[in-house]
Amino acid sequence: MKLLLNVKLNVDVKLVSEFKLKLQSDMKDALRAKEKARLTTIRLVLAAIKQIEVDERVDVTDSDVLIILDKMAKQRKESINQFEKAKRDDLIAIEKFELEIIQSYLPEPLSAAEIIGHVEQAIADTGATSMRDMGKVMAILKPIFQGRADMNLASKQIKEKLAN
Repeated sequence: MKLLLNVKLNVDVKLVSEFKLKLQSDMKDALRAKEKARLTTIRLVLAAIKQIEVDERVDVTDSDVLIILDKMAKQRKESINQFEKAKRDDLIAIEKFELEIIQSYLPEPLSAAEIIGHVEQAIADTGATSMRDMGKVMAILKPIFQGRADMNLASKQIKEKLAN
């Protein structure tokens, strides 16, 4: 006697990052408009995203894309500083253009007052009283600040608040 099994397939809906879709769309637009420099920068970002997907065998989320964009922006800022020291104006212009394109995909940066407000709220939420609690505070702030604020600035604010 044969047993027939009803097998329900769990089909995972592939969630594609909105940022990734926007980048792909903008790449096509830049290609059509023959904006070579913009196209190159967008392809660099998409290549970085693809590298993460291949290396980690995952589909990137919007927060992953923000992390990648934030990292790429930091790299451009560091390169600009190095090229300024070397007086390489030609390379500075390229890096500044790429930084501008990358930053256009990042959310609006937080003001200093907003950063302080979030830091104070996170300290209150965690009940942090000393530097030992800094990790707890940073864990709350990292997703809020990703791509919107410099974590070094946030770290300084936390240290000031916890030192008092």
